[in-house]
Amino acid sequence: MDQIKQIYFLGIGGIGMSALARYFKHAGYIVAGYDRTETELTRALEEEDIIVHYEDRPDWLSEYLVKDVCLVVYTPAVPADLGEKVFLEENGFKLKKRSEVLGLICDQSKSCAVAGTHGKTSVSTMLAHILYQSSLGCTAFLGGISKNYRSNLLLSIESEWIVAEADEFDRSFLRLHPNHAVITSMDADHLDIYGNHDEIIKSFNEFGGQVKAGGSLITKKGLPVNKDKNSDVQYYSYSLNEKADFFVDELSLVDESYQFNLIHPKGVIQNIGLNYPGLMNVENAVAASALALQAGVSDEELKKALSTYSGVKRRFDIQFRSGKYILIDDYAHHPAELKATISSVKAMFPDRYVTGVFQPHLYSRTQDFANGFAEELAQLDEVVLLDIYPAREKPIEGVESKLIFDQIENNHKSLIKKSELIDVARDFKEGVILMMGAGDIDTLVGPLKKVIEKKDNA
Repeated sequence: MDQIKQIYFLGIGGIGMSALARYFKHAGYIVAGYDRTETELTRALEEEDIIVHYEDRPDWLSEYLVKDVCLVVYTPAVPADLGEKVFLEENGFKLKKRSEVLGLICDQSKSCAVAGTHGKTSVSTMLAHILYQSSLGCTAFLGGISKNYRSNLLLSIESEWIVAEADEFDRSFLRLHPNHAVITSMDADHLDIYGNHDEIIKSFNEFGGQVKAGGSLITKKGLPVNKDKNSDVQYYSYSLNEKADFFVDELSLVDESYQFNLIHPKGVIQNIGLNYPGLMNVENAVAASALALQAGVSDEELKKALSTYSGVKRRFDIQFRSGKYILIDDYAHHPAELKATISSVKAMFPDRYVTGVFQPHLYSRTQDFANGFAEELAQLDEVVLLDIYPAREKPIEGVESKLIFDQIENNHKSLIKKSELIDVARDFKEGVILMMGAGDIDTLVGPLKKVIEKKDNA
């Protein structure tokens, strides 16, 4: 990196890519990038004086980039035949995957990594907040926008600690060698890459085996962890309420604020308060707290930080609340995530009618888990199902949202196009409206909120 002065990002609008772009911009590099679509994230980057363009322009690159001092960072989501990528490869530029670059940064410091097919963004953001507010401090690369800091990047120049979200997609997390790590889940996902569930478990165990000697690996109780992978590492388990190395005791919900004691190997931290909703977030707090304690955060620093945690954008994100309506935006896109989110909503608002709007993400995931999606969506009082958001994928014959819809055992269900939602929402019943999905369903939250506000004032 000594000779590098320019960093160019292919797919700069991705949540992980944009965090790296911000990091290098703060470090004094000239930063620019391409993305297919203008979004809130890319506009934020432009406001930070990062050049972003939205057309595949190899000719522009030849004028702007200097090969000898330029590093190109790309994401696997970028098509191999993208004109700019082909130009850069053919002209001998240095290209590295996002995961490689993140690994290089983390290797220069002490690091905590959070992995899991779901829960990793919430846990890593909680952990980053705890460390950042403590005497240790941290730099953090997050997979979501922290509501405490309105960013997916935290910078602490004097801290020796880095928090990184370890992404299993494309086996990216195998580039990381953390001092401490947590694995929240090993559910079947990304089967287009892994092929089967056993390969996913194998990959997570390989990641766990890369924890540095003298470090620790903390996993949710019950996960198939191979403890023979690394004899120089301490293994711990965590749970919400089952006995484990780290678990919750005397949990109560008072005015939608969770109060609990945290049992850990060295004792107990009493009267922890968490004001962020969702029972799954208490479990996430256990995982984050376990890592923070391993890093050296004190009991009092931990309690204080959790009490001020505001959450992650699009993770159980309450957008509107009145006596009649509650609008929640959530990133849930896997059956296990739908189960956690829907059950948390029903536990928090037991007397409310819950309408769920779900946008399936990826044709391959819909094909693999249609039955699981249908089973979890059936728990809602009313289901509104949208078309599949394809993201990086091309259509698969016979795979559409109807594959899920036909299996939902619920008399109150509808299958509509995304463009129809706002009109349909005018007839939504009073209660909780839960928006779920990892695609572009979040672009409908603002317009839907206006409809609800109008209904609320009627």
